[in-house]
Amino acid sequence: MNNLSLRLRFALSFCLLALPAGAIEIRSGADAVIELFTSQGCSRCPDADRLLAQLGEREEVIALAYHIDYWDYIGWEDTFALPANTELQKGYAQSWGKNRIYTPQMIINGQTAVVGSDAVEAENAIAQAVPLLPVNLRANGADAVVFSAPADETLSSAIVWVVPYRERAEVTIERGENSGQALSYTHIVVSRQAIGMWDPSEGAEITIPLEEVLGPNSDGAAVIVQEKDGALPGRILGASLFLR
Repeated sequence: MNNLSLRLRFALSFCLLALPAGAIEIRSGADAVIELFTSQGCSRCPDADRLLAQLGEREEVIALAYHIDYWDYIGWEDTFALPANTELQKGYAQSWGKNRIYTPQMIINGQTAVVGSDAVEAENAIAQAVPLLPVNLRANGADAVVFSAPADETLSSAIVWVVPYRERAEVTIERGENSGQALSYTHIVVSRQAIGMWDPSEGAEITIPLEEVLGPNSDGAAVIVQEKDGALPGRILGASLFLR
């Protein structure tokens, strides 16, 4: 293995790499990954969507909006909903021994759940978030990003996920609880793909091809290292993101 196999421990810091015009922008070193489970058909969700947009502007935060589909039956089908998003939320609930899911819900670093519109609880959870693993990204030309994370045998093996997202979109809701409203959405998850494993004794290095991963509808992607509890999602060890 290359130098990633060296057992280095170093401080996790936020950095913004200035790249040539037309290249990608890399942001490394988030403290907190905030996953908002939301729906265009939920009357309580617009407040949470606005809060996520505000939090997502902060350097120490990676914000992701997972639109779910279980409110579609009330009259408006969420234009961004994915069944996989609902399954992810169910997975978190099962891992905590819960038998219900709801919107809006924020989950911070795969561990702490709060009502998605509760700014105070969200801030408290962010303040307590501690990244456990440095997750680094670097550009490899104009068409690829290289993910790397060092070894750390105090942690368990984890999955490396790439989560492409749209930065912003406007939607006019025509039916349901938010009928007649023109709403803004940010950090809209487009897909979630496992690209490999992180090994605690060896670390990992993975090249991510941009065109294949992002496709035409994404503005960037979060790269997340997350433990699993059997087949269920566990705590997030670290994350970074890139934009194009």
